[in-house]
Amino acid sequence: MKVTFLGTGTSQGVPIIGCQCAICLSSDAKDKRLRTSILIESENTTVVIDSGPDFRQQLLRADVRKLDGLVFTHSHKDHLAGMDDIRAFNYLQQKPVDIYASTFTQTIIKSEFPYIFSGNNYPGIPEINMHTISKNEIFQIGDIILSPIEVMHYQMPVLGFRINDFTYITDANFIDDTEVKKIEGSTCLVLNALRKETHISHFTLEEAITVSQKIKPQQTYFTHISHQLGFHEHVEEELPEGINLAYDMLSIEI
Repeated sequence: MKVTFLGTGTSQGVPIIGCQCAICLSSDAKDKRLRTSILIESENTTVVIDSGPDFRQQLLRADVRKLDGLVFTHSHKDHLAGMDDIRAFNYLQQKPVDIYASTFTQTIIKSEFPYIFSGNNYPGIPEINMHTISKNEIFQIGDIILSPIEVMHYQMPVLGFRINDFTYITDANFIDDTEVKKIEGSTCLVLNALRKETHISHFTLEEAITVSQKIKPQQTYFTHISHQLGFHEHVEEELPEGINLAYDMLSIEI
């Protein structure tokens, strides 16, 4: 099974519009970050977690030609704004796309994309099959089994996911011990690390390192990275062994 990081940036991406900081002006491709999303591919199944504003660009860049499921971590705009672009898969696959989201996230999706749910069946609107997921129910898309993990994004519950020994968590600043137990034994962990300074709803770099060292996976990658974290190359030099920054289009085998 292969995981590709379609995007590893925070809500504004990197570079940020109009920003003249050294990171936003960097010529290093690893400092260019679209909004956070991953692609999971098994032999038979293709799943994407989150469709932010860069969804179309990300799928074209990764040459994604089929989509068996689109899974949402939560309802913030940088994770769901691009959902309309599933229309391409409606055409390619001649059927609705299966969408997986919590009850609350579904409420926001319906308010953000009311034309999908209006009942007018206007030609060309996205066609979806909505599936409800929650933190205590394992679900399956094709041959990919996903175990939800609830984390807190300030006061908002967010779902991370464990697939075999791979765990993916973004937009978190607290994980309850009950949910940590679901992560234990993972050999590869992906975790958000926004910046070095304290933030109200995201792990800092130091906090993310602490979580990783508590869980002790063989390999950890950090994602949802702000320009405030620093140059990819320089931050990499500061990280403990077995911990790395993810970057756009990084692919790993799990």
